[in-house]
Amino acid sequence: MSGLQVYLVDDEAAVRRSVSFMLKTAGYAVEAFESGEAFLKAAPGLAPGCVLLDIRLGGIDGLEVQQILRERGIMVPVIIITGHGDVGLAVRAMKAGAVDFIEKPFEKAQAIAAIDQALLYNDGRERLQAMAQTAQTRLNALTPRERDVLDGLVDGRANKVIAYDLGISPRTVEIHRANLMTKLGVASLSDALRIAFSARVGSV
Repeated sequence: MSGLQVYLVDDEAAVRRSVSFMLKTAGYAVEAFESGEAFLKAAPGLAPGCVLLDIRLGGIDGLEVQQILRERGIMVPVIIITGHGDVGLAVRAMKAGAVDFIEKPFEKAQAIAAIDQALLYNDGRERLQAMAQTAQTRLNALTPRERDVLDGLVDGRANKVIAYDLGISPRTVEIHRANLMTKLGVASLSDALRIAFSARVGSV
């Protein structure tokens, strides 16, 4: 995907240096910003590309940056960068329109896969629809109750809350959660959420 412009917004200089180097060696053009404010100031004049946006920035945080971009009509694809334990924030970002999220520390291949997905939003929706259909096919293998549990996880609810809402025990929720992850062929909640969000792309 050589030639794709990537904008990196992270308040840690070491992260900006290492991620910029990693992406440049993969053929991407990278412009880094140390704050959400700096990126928002430059955003109206930037060439098409995608944004790697740290969710925990000093000053305006990633969620606020994302919201301001939408309010200003700047429809640049956003990939959220999260730390460990920030899945709830990542879910909020995805609901607000982020195309993906990656968790620190992330591998080069993971970052490139997320960027390539973001590129689909700039290139057109046909390939994006195909990706959504593939995700939906995987979700179709779930039972109605497993879908209920997954919907609860997508909403960022804890197992106990999902159990209360569905009128079942937390242990039963854990069993459904384990089963749905096996059926989806994923090892982490993050990957299960990605499939759920990918399937929703076709309806937005």
